Amino acid sequence: MSSQIMDVYMQTPPMARTLATAIFVTSIFAHFGVLPYAWLYFTEDRLFHLPPEIWRLVTSFLLSSPQFGIILDPYFVYTYVSHLETSNPKFPRKEDALWYLITVGGIIITVNRLFLGNAFFLQGLTMALCYTATQDQRGAKAGFLFFTVPAQLMPYCMLLYSLLMNPMAIPLQLSGLFAAHLHDFLTRIWPEFGGGPNLLSTPAFVSKLVTTPRFLQREYGTAIRPQSSNQPSGGARGASTGSVLPDSWKTRGSGHRLG
Repeated sequence: MSSQIMDVYMQTPPMARTLATAIFVTSIFAHFGVLPYAWLYFTEDRLFHLPPEIWRLVTSFLLSSPQFGIILDPYFVYTYVSHLETSNPKFPRKEDALWYLITVGGIIITVNRLFLGNAFFLQGLTMALCYTATQDQRGAKAGFLFFTVPAQLMPYCMLLYSLLMNPMAIPLQLSGLFAAHLHDFLTRIWPEFGGGPNLLSTPAFVSKLVTTPRFLQREYGTAIRPQSSNQPSGGARGASTGSVLPDSWKTRGSGHRLG
């Protein structure tokens, strides 16, 4: 039984499952007192200690809200990242989705440290992921609480919910929305409509991070992976299966993005 669960787990999109698992485990340890919060939050001066505490660039995105947030936050992150990783047309390669996470995360950190003073950023990242994942689902419908809304309005529904339930989270969420808008402008709107270059194109070193080695070590020998120019990318292979929306919503039509 456990091996079957592990098999299903390993078949999920790797970036989505890694990030969601890291959020869940880190939040469990932190909220139950096993892991001190002081080890996780981001502050600039810690980056210049010896040794530099560079892990805070990552751990500051891994703390969920308490109680139900321990389950819901990893779920939403997994849902949106798996869509970006497998079926979003903006990210035809896995390295493009990884570079999106890096650049959007950097924008969120910069905005919060310059203007807002927040030290944890998961809710901002979730808002950015929600915006990017749903903007290409125009024409589809999504359920939010007891209402059905156009999919592209989901980020604004989240803001409305925070206004009623947790107004203190709104500035952080707005920073994530700004980061997603800025990324979309620099990578899509400016090149397509402004005639300029893609200012956030994926660098080569990110591609090397996610490239599967040609030589695969096995217990019974070495397998050589043949190189084929016809092999589809990770995004293309998952395009028919991954989606941020349930199948029942897709009957409303895929919609078209205008500008």
